[in-house]
Amino acid sequence: MNTALVAALLLLLLGFAYQAGWSRSRSLATTGGRLHSRPVYHGSLAAIWALVPALLVLALWTLFGTTATRAYIIAQLPAEIASQTGAALEGAIARIRQIESGFGVVGETAPYENAAAQALREFRLLTFAVVLASAAGTGAIGLWLARRRITTALRARNEVEKAVRIVLIACSVVAILTTVGIVASLLSEAIRFFTFVSPADFFFGTVWNPRFSTTGSGPSGEYGLLPLLWGTLMVAGIAIAVALPIGLMTAIYLSQYARPRVRSTIKPIVEVLAGIPTIVYGFFALVTVGPFLATLGQSLGLQIRATSALTAGVVMGIMIIPFISSLSDDVIRQVPRAMRDGSLGLGATKSETIKRVILPAALPGIVGAFLLAVSRAIGETMIVVLAAGNSPYLRLNPGEPVSTVTVTIVNQLTGDTDFASPQSLVAFALGLTLFAMTLVLNVAALYIVRRYREQYE
Repeated sequence: MNTALVAALLLLLLGFAYQAGWSRSRSLATTGGRLHSRPVYHGSLAAIWALVPALLVLALWTLFGTTATRAYIIAQLPAEIASQTGAALEGAIARIRQIESGFGVVGETAPYENAAAQALREFRLLTFAVVLASAAGTGAIGLWLARRRITTALRARNEVEKAVRIVLIACSVVAILTTVGIVASLLSEAIRFFTFVSPADFFFGTVWNPRFSTTGSGPSGEYGLLPLLWGTLMVAGIAIAVALPIGLMTAIYLSQYARPRVRSTIKPIVEVLAGIPTIVYGFFALVTVGPFLATLGQSLGLQIRATSALTAGVVMGIMIIPFISSLSDDVIRQVPRAMRDGSLGLGATKSETIKRVILPAALPGIVGAFLLAVSRAIGETMIVVLAAGNSPYLRLNPGEPVSTVTVTIVNQLTGDTDFASPQSLVAFALGLTLFAMTLVLNVAALYIVRRYREQYE
């Protein structure tokens, strides 16, 4: 389906319906008395009545169009091929689709394939025209009904607000169902993994050595989570140790000390760090920061590998500085000026006002920025893939290579996977562990924000 034509139809229908409802209510206001709702609400209501039926038609075709197209392709195939099942039938259908779309296929095409592809092309054009006309027709009927309903007593504002409320509730439900679906998919596959490996061995094991094998050979290897969890926490801890003081001090300077011109120059430059792709940070860590730290360690008599937890943590800390500085700066600037002026009026210095008044009042927002940065550090993948060394061993030395949970998920799901062996299913158990970690962080942030919000509001 041509997306541009569908979007153009919907926009045209939306604009025309709004204008029709608005002009109708304006004419009633001129000749028939006082309107209950402003013309903008009448126009919005007419647009809703026109848009919803058209969207329903398009949604129905989206749901059932693939099935109808597949049935039509099967109807064009010879009886001996259409009677087949499984991979043979699906392969024949795929060849017809590829020929129709213009992509090449392996081998010579049979005459029935070319005929079926031509019929499919005509079928697509016909169904697209029918669906587009049906959407436009139902939208026009909805507009006609809505325009007939417009009177001076119509509570258009109430109906529009009700429609907006329904849309907001639907969006909330989608968000909740998405979260539930993610958890359910992770949990179901993780339960399958724990049928191969004991949960105690997974959560408390100190050795990670999955040793890939065929599905039928049974579970092999060791799946201890602690080396991966320790590597994740070590890298995230180093990143926070780098980002928290720099980000917080930057926020304090920009909000309390910097002149407007300096602030308008520095803040966008700092925020550019958040827009750099993580793969670029990974190359930067691998090519520049890693060798620099290794050379620095040699000069100090320390053994620091170029690919290590320290390298990944330092570069990751640079990456998450904007998460702390920008959010903390916005929160600090939201502290009521009366609190700042009252502290200065009582004789406190500027630094004392910042330490004893502004920062405590802005603490909930700062904690939120801090936990957002922690979550970002825990979930980072590309920097760790290139800079941490991918060595899943328990090490206390940050100058040695480590591996993290996210890197291991990538490793376990790279290549052909059938999701039937513990070597592949372990990725879902690791993902569930990451989800639980971020959930704990969110709960802690909510507790801290609620506690201090009661004190300062």
